[in-house]
Amino acid sequence: MKTGLSLILAALLSAFTPLASADDDTDYETLGFVEWVVLQDSGVRLKARLDTGAKTSSLHAVNVEPFERDGEDWVSFELPLDDHKDSEDAEDTHVVLQFERPVERTVLIKRKGAESQRRYVVNMDFCIAGKTHETQFSLTDRGRFHYGVLLGRRFMAPDNVLVSSSDSFEAGEECDYQTLEELAAERTGD
Repeated sequence: MKTGLSLILAALLSAFTPLASADDDTDYETLGFVEWVVLQDSGVRLKARLDTGAKTSSLHAVNVEPFERDGEDWVSFELPLDDHKDSEDAEDTHVVLQFERPVERTVLIKRKGAESQRRYVVNMDFCIAGKTHETQFSLTDRGRFHYGVLLGRRFMAPDNVLVSSSDSFEAGEECDYQTLEELAAERTGD
């Protein structure tokens, strides 16, 4: 009886689960649950976690300050790279990137066991798997997390990205980037 019920449930689930079929001409890209991304403005490479449970992507940002430019809402923010080095043996570089972006919108994030948090959302260009993309990022302090970047479904869905939940760094191509040492030297003129 248990086996028969299991087969019926499996058949029902497969009927309602959309899968890429052999007849589907959509070009899907499979990425790992962790991949390298390169922020196009700076050339810095960061580890990103691909999260199918998150709708909007998120970027590590501190000192987030709203301001107005030409009657539009903008935000300035800093991305300290000390917490998110691109290699384990990187020297302490104390590089802090500064950005200014127009505000696309704000979101109210409900957090388990904590107060809800309002966040600014900005568009950012980045490279992953050798391709440049643009997506919206909510700005928040992710310094206590392992990954400075979280990529959500707004990025994955239109770009036909499938996520392998058991693998990381599955991207077939890399993006050009600068190391933290190169960025630090560029900023100090060395």
